[in-house]
Amino acid sequence: MSKLVTIYGGSGFVGRYITRRLAAEGWRVRVAVRRPNEALHVKPYGVPGQVEPVFCNIRDDASVRSVMQGAVAVVNCVGTFDRKGRNNFKAVQAEGATRIARIAAEEGVARMVHLSAIGAAEGAASVYARTKAAGEAGVLAHMPEAVILRPSVIFGAEDQFFNRFAGMTRLSPFLPVVGAGTRFQPVHVDDVAQAAVKGVTGEAAPGIYELGGPEVGSFRELMQMMLRVIRRRRLIVNIPFGIASVMAGVMELIETVSLGLVPPQITRDQVRSLHSDNVVGADARGFADLGITPVAPEAVLPDYLWRFRPTGQYETIRESARNLRA
Repeated sequence: MSKLVTIYGGSGFVGRYITRRLAAEGWRVRVAVRRPNEALHVKPYGVPGQVEPVFCNIRDDASVRSVMQGAVAVVNCVGTFDRKGRNNFKAVQAEGATRIARIAAEEGVARMVHLSAIGAAEGAASVYARTKAAGEAGVLAHMPEAVILRPSVIFGAEDQFFNRFAGMTRLSPFLPVVGAGTRFQPVHVDDVAQAAVKGVTGEAAPGIYELGGPEVGSFRELMQMMLRVIRRRRLIVNIPFGIASVMAGVMELIETVSLGLVPPQITRDQVRSLHSDNVVGADARGFADLGITPVAPEAVLPDYLWRFRPTGQYETIRESARNLRA
């Protein structure tokens, strides 16, 4: 019988790629999520019965334990950008991650992979980064041999980074960004999945790995690259941190008054996080230590951003026609 792995958040942006890769390698995959009916898209990743979405609430010990029964490895992909409510930063990223690791240790699970983020630090300016650090500490306290992955901003067909800003270009001749000079090291989602699989199979040595793609660029440079891909010209407007913080505060107030019906486009915590670069540290272990060669954004972005071009899939045909007339 093939080995069983439980992936908490295995139907999400990163989790689905890990699920697909592990299923392809013959693992039975238990995808632990809050809404199994919304995770049915992962079932075709394997043969019938190989990949199964199951209900789990990572805020509850019994729920976490029940979906871990029989697993030889666990992966935690659960994260949040919600700062309020029951599934807030602390409940999900600190307490939830610690709970999974504690129960994994109690159940004798052999390996654990935990998805964190570059910038996770106890003294970080943002609550998001501090709770990511608390989650790492909790994981290592119970599963000291765990593999912890800290990716930079992740891109891929379902991302909320390039897709979001490309969508904004349809509405305005301006493209507002906060922290235009902040540097990122975009990493492809499937490269992160490859790293996670190596942790599950034992090919990766225990410890923390910072994952970034082959290119580093400022926020402004990444937006310029995206604009080239979608064949649009937009004026990139940098919003100073002070003004952005005030705007975010107003948006959060509107969210509160509307009882959550109008979510903020950016929060004050996100503004604080944008003060710091999001790149792999000079002495950090990374893809090279895992034997993985990451792909560059330019090699992937056209595959899914083409729909934001002025004429979508026909844009390249128009360009070819213009070249012929020339």
